[in-house]
Amino acid sequence: MTTLNTLQALKSCLAACLLLFILLGCESSDDSSGEGYVKLYNLSKDSPSIYLTVDENLTEDSDEDDDHYEQTYSAIAYGYANSNISLTNQDYFYQLAWQDDDSTATDDLSVIYENSLAITADTIHMIVLSDSVLSPQVMVHSIPVIDDEDDATNDLFNLSVLNMHSNQQAVDFYFSKENESFNEAVLVGQYSYQQLSDSQKLDQDDYVFYITTAGSDEVLFRSNSITFAYSSQNIMIVKQNTGAGTSPYVLDIMSDSTVIEYVDTDAEAQFRAYNAVANHEQLNNYQLAFDLHVNGVSDNPAITSLLYGEVSNALTVASGDYSVDITNTEDNTPLLSNHLLSLVENTNKTLFFYAEQEYVDSDNDGNIDENGDGIIDEIEVNLFSLMVENSLLSSIYEHEIEIVNLIQSDDFAQVAVYFVRQDETIESALYNRDISYKNTSSLLLKNNSYQVFVVAKDNGSSIILNSFELILNEQSNEQFLILETSEHSPTGYKTTMFAQTRAQESE
Repeated sequence: MTTLNTLQALKSCLAACLLLFILLGCESSDDSSGEGYVKLYNLSKDSPSIYLTVDENLTEDSDEDDDHYEQTYSAIAYGYANSNISLTNQDYFYQLAWQDDDSTATDDLSVIYENSLAITADTIHMIVLSDSVLSPQVMVHSIPVIDDEDDATNDLFNLSVLNMHSNQQAVDFYFSKENESFNEAVLVGQYSYQQLSDSQKLDQDDYVFYITTAGSDEVLFRSNSITFAYSSQNIMIVKQNTGAGTSPYVLDIMSDSTVIEYVDTDAEAQFRAYNAVANHEQLNNYQLAFDLHVNGVSDNPAITSLLYGEVSNALTVASGDYSVDITNTEDNTPLLSNHLLSLVENTNKTLFFYAEQEYVDSDNDGNIDENGDGIIDEIEVNLFSLMVENSLLSSIYEHEIEIVNLIQSDDFAQVAVYFVRQDETIESALYNRDISYKNTSSLLLKNNSYQVFVVAKDNGSSIILNSFELILNEQSNEQFLILETSEHSPTGYKTTMFAQTRAQESE
């Protein structure tokens, strides 16, 4: 009897195990289970920031169906990407769009591209937007998620290469150890335009990467040493250099959550100068022009006879730290000495030179009108410099305005700048900035017509220092807006605008 009961129990157990096995088998073969990932990588140079919307069904309204999945993710600027976005395995539609008015609601965005996308388990679906936003090219790369549990013990990391350079030529991609040269470099592979390589594993270490055109041994890009200390999944993306250096390439390294740009280690830099130094009786023999000298580069001035209110051409120099002097064009009298000019690889900057008045308190008693006649006893005028990095943006739909406040006043410490559209007033203007003396502030303005007002508060009253019309369209450049005092202006103040020259357009 005991044996029979045992056999019956064993049969029941085997049946239960078989049923469980069948159920597990069905679950594991169900392609709709689990989750994959999606991300947008924006490589369209003339695009504004791009929004990615993922939608289960474009014809349904998510407000009417609680189970309907629709999500618009944060806008992605040129050269950046989302972190990996987790989605349940199924078919979706996706849209790429930009914000062409004040609303960021999904239905108000301007769509430039849409398509379907099948999310599969343990796969990163990387949407790459390239070419002009007027005729966008979109590719989706399906990248298997690599299980890094074993790599943590073996001290390895994962590397693949994607060639997205705009000249559409094939490249050779190399690496070497930190203490090695190109002679010891190992060829990772040769990659045509838009080709994504398979992933390979390398030891966690410090590496230098090299890029040549396909079949050539002339190094056109060499990175600084880059540390790989984790068992991460990295995509090395070759793209166009828009900076000041002569190398045609820069390298983006994309992980699950970040994109970091690396420039050629030997990349040059560029700078310009702007003369905001007006005439003053304390500046002896100064006739509204100066020469600029870069010490250690040449005995001759790098910029000659730069007139008041003008910006120089861009100068290309090796990256590094320099000291600059400016002298009076008329008699070579020193006006400013040993001001730092620090130029990081591939950057483009503008040096603004301006004069500042200082009231002299000879006996340090806090009184600058010792005889009480209502006149400042003594004024000193010194020259200073303000260095600002130029924008490399080139969007056709929006443009960066960098405001530089060089207004010194005893009546106010800062000014407000309002960009007022046709249906707005100063009080309701969406676009505005407050800027203190000797500081800068930037904002992005969409193409439109603006009435610009520069306003200061004086003893509680709002004073318009200057106003003018600004029209931005698809042909506009990124701009500097300079705020200055002027003895020739009816209000005593003036504004100057000029383009933030793009590095590759300068000699």
